[in-house]
Amino acid sequence: MKVAKQIIVAVFLACISTATTVAHAQQSASKPTPGTLVSPAEALNALMDMTESQMISLVKSFPADKYGFAPGPAIFAPNQKTDYAGVRTFGALVLHVAQANYILGSRVSGLKPDVDPAKLPRLSSKDEIVAALEASFAFDHKVIGTITAANAFESTSGSFTRATQAAFIVVHASDEYGQMVEYLRMNGIAPPSSGAPAPPRQ
Repeated sequence: MKVAKQIIVAVFLACISTATTVAHAQQSASKPTPGTLVSPAEALNALMDMTESQMISLVKSFPADKYGFAPGPAIFAPNQKTDYAGVRTFGALVLHVAQANYILGSRVSGLKPDVDPAKLPRLSSKDEIVAALEASFAFDHKVIGTITAANAFESTSGSFTRATQAAFIVVHASDEYGQMVEYLRMNGIAPPSSGAPAPPRQ
């Protein structure tokens, strides 16, 4: 009986060891070691993945009934003189990113989106807006996938190349992400990626 238990424990430990080894091998295989040449498409898509992941989790965390929220005088000090005319609502800000993703992405390779970016502002519900944002990132990953080592630095407009145009998509989305964070903070909501509570409203 004692021998049987020892065999079971040994088999169990062997299974754990094998699973750990396989998981480590898979992780190592998917993550290039420093000095490895990575294709432009893979590198740029990895860059976009970071901003996309943060933004998608953020927009999903914001309540549907707050998508019409826009900063106004009530948010700030009474004596602060700022013009809020034309400030985007949260929903409009998300749709602005989706529009920009399509427009900027089409300049990378000439591929055209399946949707008309000009019609995106007609969307109103949270589900529709989030879906539009996700679709726009999917489109950008597709166009970035056309970038190769041979064409990465072909001009698309002046000194802007396919690679820099793709990087600019990430830069623009990151800038708008920063604004979205402020919208959440104004409503007492901590962005999912921060893990820190929002400061109390005054």
